Amino acid sequence: MKKEPANKKKWTKDDLQFSLLALPTTVWYILFCYLPMFGVIIAFKDYRISGGFLKSIVSSKWVGLQNFKFLLTGPDIWMIIRNTLAYNAVMIVLGTLLTITLALVVSELYSKTAAKVYQTILFFPYFLSWVVVSTLVWGFLSYDMGMANSTLTEWGLPAHRWYMEPKFWPGFLVFMSQWKGVGYGMVVYLAAITAQDKAIYEAAIIDGAAKWQQIWKITLPLMKTIIVLMFIMSAGHIFYSDFGLFYQVPRDSNSLYTTVTTLDVFVYKQLKSSTTGMAAAAAFLQAVTACLMTLLVNFIVKKIDEESAMI
Repeated sequence: MKKEPANKKKWTKDDLQFSLLALPTTVWYILFCYLPMFGVIIAFKDYRISGGFLKSIVSSKWVGLQNFKFLLTGPDIWMIIRNTLAYNAVMIVLGTLLTITLALVVSELYSKTAAKVYQTILFFPYFLSWVVVSTLVWGFLSYDMGMANSTLTEWGLPAHRWYMEPKFWPGFLVFMSQWKGVGYGMVVYLAAITAQDKAIYEAAIIDGAAKWQQIWKITLPLMKTIIVLMFIMSAGHIFYSDFGLFYQVPRDSNSLYTTVTTLDVFVYKQLKSSTTGMAAAAAFLQAVTACLMTLLVNFIVKKIDEESAMI
């Protein structure tokens, strides 16, 4: 076994510089990601506020798995899980297809100015708060003064009480999620396309490959790793949902309860009703299932193509 030179430095100036650069991120993770993990104990207690946070946790009575039992035997829990899984499954598949398609289209534009303009237009909604978006949606769907009903009445069609008719909302929520998030995913895939070696395309053109053949035989295979990585990360969050989309945009309408209520909305409403222990139990289950789903999807991917797996 080859021994390292005795005079080799164990700690260099570069190590110090990189460590200082990483320090703020490390502190942030400790304060906001690791320390809050202590709060998972609330899921196993009948949490009651009696002073400070730590004092309340210590003084609250242990209830074991009672919060989980109450959560999983609730009358609406399977409807809530169904909504969460169904919406996320559609959004993951549709979002992946749309973002890849848009990235391919924008990457093929000859005008760099036009490409930057389209990127900006598609990426801009990602920065909008759902509170702002919900106000815009209200101006569009309001029964009395909304643009949608005004247009329908001008065409001789009956107006709709959009916030009281659940049948319209599944498609509408999926559309809103793609409208707001597709630009971000597109930029990720566009960066992967930009980093590809142009010499491969030049060789393909010399061999007579058409544009579609270049995309199908070169671009997509070279994007495989990033596509699979993004899919694994999305599948790991299948038990989570965008709270702003499902709570702010429908404006917490009781008429839409069975259509728009997901686990995140349910946890928030439980917190509002002071059942903190059950809300913590729901959040704990979300975290565990997210971890398990990530490992499961990664395991499946690893069996199919080991090089594309995360771990």
